[in-house]
Amino acid sequence: MTVEQSTPTEASDEAGPPTGGPALSAIAGAIPVALGLATLWYARALGFGALADPGPGLWPSIVAVLLIGAGATIAVRARAARDTEAFTRGTTAVVIGAASLAIYAYLFELIGFEIPTVLLLALWLRFLGGESWRVTAVVSVLATVAAYLLFITGLGVPLPHLIGS
Repeated sequence: MTVEQSTPTEASDEAGPPTGGPALSAIAGAIPVALGLATLWYARALGFGALADPGPGLWPSIVAVLLIGAGATIAVRARAARDTEAFTRGTTAVVIGAASLAIYAYLFELIGFEIPTVLLLALWLRFLGGESWRVTAVVSVLATVAAYLLFITGLGVPLPHLIGS
């Protein structure tokens, strides 16, 4: 006669993820609404143009409206939500990833392509991905060089950059 024992991973799978409830669902809906409103505000300053002659703010505005709609739908449905997951340690990694992209975009315009790209990749690989310092350094530098060669040298994309400016 054999007795089956459950392993720790099986027991945690049965319990499922921690539930967040309606309040966290409302917060999860409010965040894209806020981002959409901010994007719409900044896109307005760029000018919408017309469908036949779009301005630089038209497509960001369209995306912002879709973001607002999706966030509003999530927020409205939050009251009935019973299967939402709670914010966990993994949520922190997502927030750090999103914030680092915003900082990357700012630094990209300020100091160019190379340094922010290496720093972003290093942050993601080492701290979010848990890679060793050696792997982080090699992949960050090689990926930045590859992107430089592809976009700036090969395709002639006019990105702000330090090397060869």
